[in-house]
Amino acid sequence: MITEPNATLRDSDPDVGLFTVLREDGSADPAVDPKVPADVLLSAYRHMRRLRLLDARMIVLQRQGRVGFYGACTGQEAVPIATGLVAKKDDWVFPALREQSVMLVRGFPLRAFIAQVFGNSGDVAKGRQMPSHQSGKSVHQVSWSSCIGPQIPQAVGAAWAMKLRKEANVAFGFCGDGATSQPDFHTAMHFAATFQAPAVLVCQNNHWSISVPTARQTASRTLAVKGRAYGMRSLRVDGNDLLAMYKALSDATARARAGEGPTFIEALTYRIGAHSTSDDPTRYRTDAEVESWKKKDPVDRLAKHLRVLGLIDDAHESQLDDELTAEIGVAVTEVEGMPAPRRESLFEDVYASPPRHLEEQRAELLSMPPAPTHG
Repeated sequence: MITEPNATLRDSDPDVGLFTVLREDGSADPAVDPKVPADVLLSAYRHMRRLRLLDARMIVLQRQGRVGFYGACTGQEAVPIATGLVAKKDDWVFPALREQSVMLVRGFPLRAFIAQVFGNSGDVAKGRQMPSHQSGKSVHQVSWSSCIGPQIPQAVGAAWAMKLRKEANVAFGFCGDGATSQPDFHTAMHFAATFQAPAVLVCQNNHWSISVPTARQTASRTLAVKGRAYGMRSLRVDGNDLLAMYKALSDATARARAGEGPTFIEALTYRIGAHSTSDDPTRYRTDAEVESWKKKDPVDRLAKHLRVLGLIDDAHESQLDDELTAEIGVAVTEVEGMPAPRRESLFEDVYASPPRHLEEQRAELLSMPPAPTHG
């Protein structure tokens, strides 16, 4: 039976207490304020607002039948954006469903990001992966597999390779609360801690593994406390607090680069929208619950902090929304007009030197007229 920790333990134990920097009035707790430079804060805010607007636009496109599927990040923007700001050029990212935007922060083109949702010729993966599974070698981000949890051991394996090569790089691995019930989670945590792999493992606990609440996933007091059993530094962080996530991730990557081993972070957050465009959350949770979490919206909380610092005002926000809406609109129009991937690309990137049977199949395909298109 799990016993409730006393007040002192709850406040001081990092894998039971909740690390938070931002106060309700928008100010930062001076005792733990990471003193993020103003330009970084403004960049974070721009990326968060763009992601919010992009998600809303993609959902509209899916409802109109213009794309097939989308998984939005609404309410969880602080975690991926903070990661993108903290990660260095040669670090690798192994995302789950709601961390694709890390690659946008690291410089991946918005058009190519959107093209993956359409699966057309603008997609660097040539339309071979289902929507919302973006990846990009140029920014060291791997596509997730849709199965729950396998990207965690993949991240740890990459981190182990970095250590063997004596590289000062870090692998970021992400999962949701549901993945902590999977064998892959156990395998990754055990290996990372035992071999001190330079990995930062982040669980976005958004309270719902599709329709299963976190309370039914585990008997543990928190998810962060699970790291204690593996001998891994673990902490529980307010995942809707950009400053708290930035501080926690910065410290974790510094430890990993210094050879001090992995860190497990439980980012406590909430999925405001549906799990994906294939989901109806009204069937398993109440509107009152959603409304209570909207009051902790990570975009709004950072905006309030920036106002306290005097970095933004109403005019700035209005201008920013206009700029971002226009940027997204232009990108969508351009991408939607792109043709489908070349059909012969089906045979590319399979072998360095295609074997005879693939060459024969390619020739046979090209000898046939293309399939009709429907405009």
